[in-house]
Amino acid sequence: QVQLVESGGGLVQTGDSLRLSCTASGGTISYSAMAWFRQAPGKEREFVASIFWSGSSTEYADSVKGRFTISRNNAKNMAYLQMDNLEVEDTARYYCAADTGLYGSRQSQSYAYWGQGTQVTVSS
Repeated sequence: QVQLVESGGGLVQTGDSLRLSCTASGGTISYSAMAWFRQAPGKEREFVASIFWSGSSTEYADSVKGRFTISRNNAKNMAYLQMDNLEVEDTARYYCAADTGLYGSRQSQSYAYWGQGTQVTVSS
């Protein structure tokens, strides 16, 4: 059973950057697509970014494209989300997710393993 733990969240101002990390244990994520989702208060969980098992392809929500970068290090069993030029609208709890398949999707139902999330708050 894979366990995921997110870290790196915090309180920042608009225009700042944060790097979220997702550490996997209890199993390898080397052959799993990985993704980040987020959920703001009163809103549904939404897709942010995903990455193939190999790291060869990524996908982003339109709202974060050009500002966020997803990456992974299979040797370290970790995934990352670099968030630049943060906006107030990015305020949410961010969740790391691991798929049982290689390629992932934008649908949360595709992901079998989830972390507890890390809070990102962006103030103006």
